[in-house]
Amino acid sequence: MEIDGAMGEGGGQVLRTSLALSLITQTPLRVVNVRAGRKRPGLRRQHVAAIEAAAQVGGGRVEGVALDAREFTFYPRAIRGGDYRFEVESAGSMTLVAQTVLPALWAARVPATLAFKGGTHNPMAPTFHYLSEVFLPRVAPLGCKASATLARPGFYPRGGGRFRLELSPERPAGALTLLEREPLSGARARVMAPGLPEHVAQRELARVRERLGWSEAQCEVVPCSAAQGPGNVLILEVQHGGLREHATAFGERRKPAEAVADEAIDELERYLAAPVPVGEHLADQLLLPMALAGGGRFRTLPLSLHARTQLELIPRFLGVEFSVTPCPGGVEVSVARSG
Repeated sequence: MEIDGAMGEGGGQVLRTSLALSLITQTPLRVVNVRAGRKRPGLRRQHVAAIEAAAQVGGGRVEGVALDAREFTFYPRAIRGGDYRFEVESAGSMTLVAQTVLPALWAARVPATLAFKGGTHNPMAPTFHYLSEVFLPRVAPLGCKASATLARPGFYPRGGGRFRLELSPERPAGALTLLEREPLSGARARVMAPGLPEHVAQRELARVRERLGWSEAQCEVVPCSAAQGPGNVLILEVQHGGLREHATAFGERRKPAEAVADEAIDELERYLAAPVPVGEHLADQLLLPMALAGGGRFRTLPLSLHARTQLELIPRFLGVEFSVTPCPGGVEVSVARSG
């Protein structure tokens, strides 16, 4: 199957989802115009790592994989469990590499232990904490069981973070239905700012308390070694029943601490203002596991370009149909087997 990497969001998600579906369906894959929608198109280190990870778990063969390559070919074989180690030399996101291989291993229902080294908290990617505290609990009812352990955080540009995933897939308990958000049962803010002055983290948390009215007990500076930095991430978490949602922002040079906090707070307030249980980023990540399970429904905020890309790409490999209808605060997304 040939996939145009310029479709939809035109970035790495097209590559990662196509690789996962190629493994699951055992369909040889050719991707052209890789990341054509990005300022620097072609494969970056984390994308090469994702392709190599897919080849490892699927015993596959690749052609044309190199930094800056605009196209490549992937020939999958049988998906295998076992112990795997994946690494990217830069601070590229290893949670995105995990997103490439997790669906295939879950679909094959093979136990596996995955060790990752690289970036764990990156802009434009799920953080390790999002993966472990938001995404994995949501997909567990679909048989997508995994436990996550963080050994060391890794920030741009140094990287060097390490985490492990232990997979124990099961048969789905049934279709996933997420239509109502339970009452708020908890909230907290966490800052990781290794290698930066203490006042940076404290100013971010002060802004959270000022705008959200949270108490000091709900705000925490997570201890990190200065050697793990420099880095700065603010994670705002709300809990509704047994499920969590995150809003995250990252510090940058010449970006005031208050601006970092405002970015995360604005994102969280958009979510809380809509009576939906699924956040914008989780929506596109749920689509493939739900399609593999054969059905389900959820309500979320208006769909992002990433989610719309998933809606277009997944049915090319799997016999499923998606429908999107308006609902209060956003849209309701349904998936069902086609035919």
